[in-house]
Amino acid sequence: MLRRDFSALLGLAALPALSLAQIAEGRQYLRLNPPQPQPAGKIEVLEFFLYSCPHCFAFDPSLREWQKQLPPDVVFRRVHGGFNAMTRLLQKLYFTLEAMGKLPELHERVFAAIHVEGADVSSDEAIEKLMARFGVDVAKFKQTSTSFGVQSKCLAANKTSENYHVDSVPTVVVGGRFVTSPAMAAPRGVNETQAGQMTIPVINQLIQMARSHA
Repeated sequence: MLRRDFSALLGLAALPALSLAQIAEGRQYLRLNPPQPQPAGKIEVLEFFLYSCPHCFAFDPSLREWQKQLPPDVVFRRVHGGFNAMTRLLQKLYFTLEAMGKLPELHERVFAAIHVEGADVSSDEAIEKLMARFGVDVAKFKQTSTSFGVQSKCLAANKTSENYHVDSVPTVVVGGRFVTSPAMAAPRGVNETQAGQMTIPVINQLIQMARSHA
């Protein structure tokens, strides 16, 4: 769902990260209009993503490394979209794992199962088989997946995507005001790993701007 093709590899050494001085509105980021409410005293960083999106899979390692060193005033949250039948299945999977406390151990494995192993996630039954392979209690998984709490989380995620005008993934929103993505943050021609790495300094600069209410 990304609008830029990152498939071409340069065959060069990894490009350096963008200088903060190079970050410009309209190129590396956009302003969200209207701005969205934020948690009191915190700067919220949202990643809108899909488990089925290969660009999200490529971006995830950079984002996970960045997440390990969050400043005290920054909170990070993923929002799994539900734009069609397939993505709604995976959205339900994400929020079920979250409700069960299984995301820290299984988030990366779900991504890899889909994009490296080609796992079937086209139905509830196929997803339950995958969870059984991961050692998840399938009876508890099924019960949790149909719970009011998970259904509410899915509805809230769709509403958030609508409020933030998300039409492609991965998309990152900082402080309810600034929007960026690997497609915006990186120049044309770099591979997706480099693009993800080059997105991180843009996110960090947007956090600074959110602090100063730029």
